[in-house]
Amino acid sequence: MFAAIAAIAIVIGIVNALSGAQDAAWRGDSSDIGRRLFWEMSSIIVILVLVPILMLSVRRMRRTTSLAARIGIGAAALLGFSVLHITGMVGLRKFMLWLAGSAYDFHFSLASILYEFRKDAVTASLIGATLWLIDSRRDLRKAAAETLSIPAAQQEQPSPDLIWLRDGTSRIRVTPRDILWVASAGNYIEYSLANGTQHLIRGTLAATESELARFAIVRVHRTRLANLARVSGVDFKPSGDFELTFDNGRTLGGSRRYRPAVASLGGRTAPV
Repeated sequence: MFAAIAAIAIVIGIVNALSGAQDAAWRGDSSDIGRRLFWEMSSIIVILVLVPILMLSVRRMRRTTSLAARIGIGAAALLGFSVLHITGMVGLRKFMLWLAGSAYDFHFSLASILYEFRKDAVTASLIGATLWLIDSRRDLRKAAAETLSIPAAQQEQPSPDLIWLRDGTSRIRVTPRDILWVASAGNYIEYSLANGTQHLIRGTLAATESELARFAIVRVHRTRLANLARVSGVDFKPSGDFELTFDNGRTLGGSRRYRPAVASLGGRTAPV
C-alpha cells in the first residue's frame, strides 16, 4: 500500500515538474527542470514520511461512530499534516541547498501559507480517502474469510435450543418444546403454544415442516404439524384417522395418510 502511494506521488511530482518547466519556457522564463524536480521531490519525501499519521487518523475515524468526532479527528489530522509538511519541506530544502553551498528562502507570508495549505488539504484528503477504501476492502475480505472458516453446519443451522419467528419487523423467540402444533392458515402459519398463545407468521407449511423436523414436529394432517414430544396419548379411529392428546390436555386430529408418523408412539402399532 505504501509503495503504491509512493509510486503515484513520485509520478505526479515528475509530471508537475515537467509541466512547470514547460509553462516557464512558454513565458520566456527559466525552465530549470532540475530545480523544479528538487522542489517536487523534497515535498513528496516529507509527504511520504507523514503518511503513517494519516493512516492512524483514518483508522481512528473508522473506529468512531460519532460524526462530530470524525470531523474533529479529520480537522486535527489535516492541520497537523499541513504544519508538519510545510515545516519539513522548508527544512529539507534549506538543509540540502546548504550542503550544496546555496540557500533557500521560503518567503513566509499568509498568502504562501494559504497556498501550501490548499495543496495540503487536497493531498491529505486524497491519501486519506485511499487509505479508507483500502481498510474497508481489507475488513470485507477478513469478514468473508471468517465466514468461510465457520463449518457449514454452524452457518446453516440455527440454535438447537430455540427458534426465531419473524412477525413483520419483529422477531419472537420460541422454545421448540413449547410448540404443540403448527397449522396452515392461507398464506400464514399459526403456531399454537402450550401456554395457549398463538403466533401468526407469514410462510408455508412445507418450509416450516422442513425447519422443525429435527424437533420431532412432524406432519399429521395436510394442514397441520404436531410436536410428538408433547403427545401423551393417541387414539386411532376405525376410519384410520387419529386424535392426539397433548400433555396439557389439548387435542389435535390427524388423518390416516399420516398415521405412520405417529404409529410408534407408546410402542403401539397403528391399526390398518
